[in-house]
Amino acid sequence: MEIKHQGSGLSTSVKRLLQLLNLRPEEGGRTLLMLAFYTATCVGLTWSEASTAALFLDRYGAESLPWIYIASAGMGSLLGVLYSWLEKWLPLRQLIVALALLMAIPLCGLRFGLDIIYVAGLTVFLLRLWVEACHVLNELNTSITANQLFNIREIKRTYPLVSSGILMADVISGFSLPLLLVVFKLNNVVLLSSVMMFLGAGILFYITRSYQQFFPDSPQGATEDENQEFTTLRLAGPIREYVIPLILLFVFAQAILQVVEFQFLGQLEINLSSEEIAGFLGLFSGILGIAELVVQWFISSRAIEKLGVFVAASLLPGLIGVGGILFMGGIVDLYWGAIAMKFIDDLFRYTLVAGTGPALFQPIPESGRNRAQAIRSIAEPISTGLTGLAMLATIWVCEWAQVERGVQDKIFLLEAVILALGWLVAIGALRSGYVKLLVTSAEKGRLGVSDVDLRALKRKVAETLQQPGADEDKSSCIELLSQLDSENVNEVLVPLLPKMSPALQRQSLELLLDHPNEADLDKVRMLTSQALQPEVLAVALRYIWLTEPDPDIRQLRPYLQPEVDPIVRATAASLMLRRGSPRQKAEATNTLRRMVTSPQERERVMGCRALGEAVYMQALRLYIPNLLADESLRVRCALLEAIAATHLEEYYPSLLRGLTYQSTREAALRSLVRLENEALPLLLELALDIHKPDLVRQYAWTGIGKIDTPKALQVLANNLMTSWGTTRRNIGRILLKMPSDRGIEGVLEQVGRSGIELLIDQELMFLGQIYGAMVDMTPELVQGREADLLRRALKDLQGDAIDRCFLLMKFLYPINSVQAAAFNLQSASMMNRARGLEILDNTLDIKNKNVVLTVLDRYSDLEKLESLSSLVYYQPQSPSDRLRHLLELRHFLPDWPLACCFHCARMARWSLTADQTLTCLRHPTGFVREAVLAYLKVASPRSLVDLLPMMKNDSNSLVRTQVSEMMEELGVAGVPDQSNTVAGDYDSFPNSPGIPGLDPI
Repeated sequence: MEIKHQGSGLSTSVKRLLQLLNLRPEEGGRTLLMLAFYTATCVGLTWSEASTAALFLDRYGAESLPWIYIASAGMGSLLGVLYSWLEKWLPLRQLIVALALLMAIPLCGLRFGLDIIYVAGLTVFLLRLWVEACHVLNELNTSITANQLFNIREIKRTYPLVSSGILMADVISGFSLPLLLVVFKLNNVVLLSSVMMFLGAGILFYITRSYQQFFPDSPQGATEDENQEFTTLRLAGPIREYVIPLILLFVFAQAILQVVEFQFLGQLEINLSSEEIAGFLGLFSGILGIAELVVQWFISSRAIEKLGVFVAASLLPGLIGVGGILFMGGIVDLYWGAIAMKFIDDLFRYTLVAGTGPALFQPIPESGRNRAQAIRSIAEPISTGLTGLAMLATIWVCEWAQVERGVQDKIFLLEAVILALGWLVAIGALRSGYVKLLVTSAEKGRLGVSDVDLRALKRKVAETLQQPGADEDKSSCIELLSQLDSENVNEVLVPLLPKMSPALQRQSLELLLDHPNEADLDKVRMLTSQALQPEVLAVALRYIWLTEPDPDIRQLRPYLQPEVDPIVRATAASLMLRRGSPRQKAEATNTLRRMVTSPQERERVMGCRALGEAVYMQALRLYIPNLLADESLRVRCALLEAIAATHLEEYYPSLLRGLTYQSTREAALRSLVRLENEALPLLLELALDIHKPDLVRQYAWTGIGKIDTPKALQVLANNLMTSWGTTRRNIGRILLKMPSDRGIEGVLEQVGRSGIELLIDQELMFLGQIYGAMVDMTPELVQGREADLLRRALKDLQGDAIDRCFLLMKFLYPINSVQAAAFNLQSASMMNRARGLEILDNTLDIKNKNVVLTVLDRYSDLEKLESLSSLVYYQPQSPSDRLRHLLELRHFLPDWPLACCFHCARMARWSLTADQTLTCLRHPTGFVREAVLAYLKVASPRSLVDLLPMMKNDSNSLVRTQVSEMMEELGVAGVPDQSNTVAGDYDSFPNSPGIPGLDPI
């Protein structure tokens, strides 16, 4: 089937634009609509914020702003409770549109309250408070909608573009606001802002209608958490040490935001009128928006990558602290200083700080990450309220002490400096806590790679390696260090080598071999002067003589003596073969010849391993055939790896044969994987050979997955689209198991979301064919043991197809959610099944989501078939016609259901077509051919007489026996040769229709 990707008809210019924006074709429409919704809403919010700020300052003054901060903290909590209540009663598509309207309607109503003298003051206060609340609602609504429209992998590409809507809104609203003030006046700008927010709600309504499949139809409700470990999780130990400063960081950040805004608006109140304030805020937002867009699109990600997460997060508090000190000293005028601080705060807060926020939560294990983020969402409103109370207290104390306004402003600047210092201290604690958390995770086997202070990490790892402890924990620490800084791992490991256990010495030296450094040669040589275990000494010798630019190979001769341990002797010989003179190579070759022909197994094993390390085998190739037939399994496995290491192409078939034997399978697989792309054609040919055992084919696919190169990934993705049944399942599992989601990302990059949805549709179409067979071949219509076996086989096919659907879903959605849904749907409990369906309803966003939910629910086969009407056309057929239709789909049927079809046809005496019969007589599975022969014995004995001599040498012993009995029974000349196991020439079968006896019986 040819797969047509969504967006394949796009013009070249549009495709280039999408590539420039790092978007895939199927994501472009959703992303642009979300950007339009977010930008329109933010434009309205910016207009309303500027106008209500001017009205509030004119009516109450900056001294009353802390009351807004306190009230907004309570308002934020109430809105959270309101949302939690509404989501239990409203479907999500209705809920998000209702929230968008809820933001606009009160603004529209409160505008008319400004004209009523008696309530104008209260209206101004409520307007300012509601605008603060609208910011919370807008971010909540945007986040929820984006998480529904984009899965966890898409949102990494799309959300940065969507989130830039607030920056675009700053530019649009900022430069348009002064004009609006002239034309419509200050009070009416509030009304215009509500109109703009209504426009945003309209776009959101269009999104929910155009992409209905992305939103669940039922209210989300309160369901039990599937992960009991998460619900009972307590943040303890190193996690708590990291989370506490992390939450404090956001608390300080939120507090600084309020203090800077208070100073900014206070200075505007002193120096400008209300109309001038609104106009200035518009221009300020416009200029700020341009700067934010430039930083966000061109500087932010590069700065974070270059400086690191912690340094980037420290820039804003550092600038606030320095600026506060300068402004307190009177070096810069306070009015311009407040403007500068507000500009810097907004510029860095919504670019660098916003970009580092998600990264700071990454070190926390996934099971505790959501809990930590929930704590943050609670702590930030509390911080806002406490900051408001602190401001009120400061104002009251200053008024009581009759402190001048200039001194009072400097007190608030001092508070900003103190909060900035607290922010920097929290970042310092984060860096230290992260190193501890990372090392602890390594000791428990949970290795993580993220932005980290490498100097602190190396110091911590060195301390851990010197302290008493299990080698397993220290090994994990060494592995972690090699992942983070493999090129400079010698700085930590080389000084500690003499103090390590032999196992850690060997691991460290093998890691050092990846990036050898001549400066460490003397220390490694000193290590060889100690009494080392042979395994450690062998690795140390390789390090010394492969790192030394001009080695003296003669020093290796003492290690060639027979009394030296075989692993050391083999290593010395392989090094001499690599870097020695012709005479020295001849000496090493004689040593290895004696080893590979030695009667001792260990000698032969180490000799074969040395052949792999010698780059090329020279004269020792003569011994390969004998070694491949060696009685020792360890010798044969070592030789297979040596063949791969030296790229001996003439012996590659031996590697493939090694996959067919259980004893050598793992070694052969490692050897083929070592060949990387060179082995891909060999493995692909083996994997696609239907005459090979399924287990061998599965190992061939596994080998392609383990090669893990872009070309191997392309091979797997292509065959995922073209394969079927067990092969598709095996390839899908291999891709899903690739580390760092490389398999998932590779498939989505190559075939796109539309390709995966097409595969799911194929599985649903196949299910439709099965349901059609179940409906047309009920026990009432077709009876007998063979019919029961066929129905049971079809039932198993349903389960297989559904399992493949779940496997394909994992390419689009979080694996944990899909597994939780599948687990609950397997339960006999109605409650658990309902929970599984609800998880899918809230997770899936494919076009045929409702079809999937119906198929998985407890409906009858006929009802499920009706739900598939958009994919499969069903017309009732007689049982015999339905069976023939199933055989037309024989390429999609596994072996056993196919055999059951012929047994059922034989029992019911139904006629089948010549093409169906002869094609299945060539089937690679023996019991399918056996079933066809049994059918032909009843349906067309005359044709069977002509076919039996061609099958007397069948590769399957049961088929040969069956053929022998039939030939004797039918009196066919020629007795089958039972010793011949070569398959017959099935291609010589007649292909023309009209075989005698195939007419209706």
